Amino acid sequence: MSSAACPICGKPAVEEYTPFCSKRCADVDLARWLRGDYRIPAEPVSDFDSEE
Repeated sequence: MSSAACPICGKPAVEEYTPFCSKRCADVDLARWLRGDYRIPAEPVSDFDSEE
C-alpha cells in the first residue's frame, strides 16, 4: 500500500489503483480527461491560410 493520497478524494492510495484509492476515483479522473477538464493554458494558434 502507498502512503500517497488519492488526487480525487484524498483517501490513501491503493496499490491496485495507484495513484487512486479505488476504481471509482480512477474513472472520475478518466472522465475529466475525456471531457477536456485538464488542459494547459496557451494562446490560440492562428491559421496559416489567414496569414497569406
